[in-house]
Amino acid sequence: MLKQFSIVWNSFVMALQELKVNKLRTFLSLFGITIGIFCIIGVLATVDSLKLKVKKDIDAIGTNTVYIDKWEYLNTSDYPWWKFVNRPSAKYSELKLLQERMTLAGHICFLANQTVNLHYKKFNYSNVTINGVSEEYDKIQNVEVEYGRYINQSEFVHGGAVGIIGSEVAVQLFGSSQAAVGKPLMIASKKITVIGVTKKTGSGLIDVDHAVTIPYFCYASIFSTINENNSPVLIVMAKPGISNTAMLDELRGAMRQIRRLSPRHEDNFALNDINVLSKSTESIFASLNMGGALIAGLSLLVGGFGVANIMFVTVRERTSQIGLKKAIGAKKGTILTEFLLESAFLCVLGGLLGLIFVYVLTVFLNKVMPFPIVISPGIISIAFSICIILGILSGIIPALIAARMNPVDAIRSK
Repeated sequence: MLKQFSIVWNSFVMALQELKVNKLRTFLSLFGITIGIFCIIGVLATVDSLKLKVKKDIDAIGTNTVYIDKWEYLNTSDYPWWKFVNRPSAKYSELKLLQERMTLAGHICFLANQTVNLHYKKFNYSNVTINGVSEEYDKIQNVEVEYGRYINQSEFVHGGAVGIIGSEVAVQLFGSSQAAVGKPLMIASKKITVIGVTKKTGSGLIDVDHAVTIPYFCYASIFSTINENNSPVLIVMAKPGISNTAMLDELRGAMRQIRRLSPRHEDNFALNDINVLSKSTESIFASLNMGGALIAGLSLLVGGFGVANIMFVTVRERTSQIGLKKAIGAKKGTILTEFLLESAFLCVLGGLLGLIFVYVLTVFLNKVMPFPIVISPGIISIAFSICIILGILSGIIPALIAARMNPVDAIRSK
């Protein structure tokens, strides 16, 4: 055990000496490793962070849910776009009919929206989304009210002139989230009272921070026309333990009944399974990882040749030392291990430099990116495992040459 530790330590010291004595040569040779590891860690960290962000956004629009819309969110067929346009939009009247027919659905709600400009005294805030929702909206969507309260049953039934506003809307119009509760707000020509402010969530597929949520009947009294660009939807969440796949057949049959479609008529609605949308993103991220790996692989290949060149030069410079070691009893395996470890240590040093570059870059990017970039321990482990493997592969031929040297010829080469 002590001997093995001595070999490892000597190899580490030799690698540092090589870096110290030939700084420029070693740095230039390791730069390919540095760039390769920089690319690998950078791509994997960015893709993983983006994947977590997208997963969080998809979860925010309702896990295990199906959106009934006239548009298909993942349209991979050749279905003409004009047929989508001509489909009827979801109607609030279909909500009650759907609730009566569905046995596998846990919650069903209706959602319609419009984009407007809001006014409060002398303050204006443009491009705010007004969501008109039914009772079970908060059971499906993750609505977190930080100040005030959520809309109650009576306000839903009677179309109460109340609303929940996003944190950004509250700050822009009222100065702070807490100060917004109880304040009046004009939406078009109707005055509503702010009863709650949602917790700040950041940008996502559903922008809660820049939205106002009101009861649907209040919404219908303000907007008499449907916004075809953001057509209304029915959102259906399956009961606990029931998968979307099991619910889809019943849901399709119920919608065809409600819309009185005969067997010879095709569906005039789309059932958009959010779980399928989530799975479809995995293949996209896998492709991004593959592309990044190929780019990084080229850099690592160049870096590997650089390390191999260092080791060939090192073997030549230490030929007499190798001969002396073998003359006093050093075995081939010992010489081979020392050079392989030294090669691996050099690659790890290059990888460490690449990790430092990535860390500095993430500190900067986290200030400007819409989502945080995190370097996970798993990515670091993968990167340094690649460094060790590449170091061994790059140093194997020079190490074998050193291990097979004749001690007498090696000593005389001085």
